[in-house]
Amino acid sequence: MHERELRAFVSIAEIGRMDQAAKYLGYSQPAVSYQIKCLEQTLGTRLFDRDSTGARLTREGRMILPSARAMLSLFESIKSVVGV
Repeated sequence: MHERELRAFVSIAEIGRMDQAAKYLGYSQPAVSYQIKCLEQTLGTRLFDRDSTGARLTREGRMILPSARAMLSLFESIKSVVGV
């Protein structure tokens, strides 16, 4: 599990579309899709239901969203300590 994957996950969850989340993050849409695929493989579950209108969290995705946000907050805290 990598910070970039978690950022993609949270951004898609908040925005509701992979293409717009990719633009927000400054990545290509295929890169964001790949990050989500890797995260889903690591966790062994689908995190989003995707269709032409966007991406919606699955039950499992909704369950891990608070933890993903907390992990990103910890990443930011660590970075601030070392001045990154």
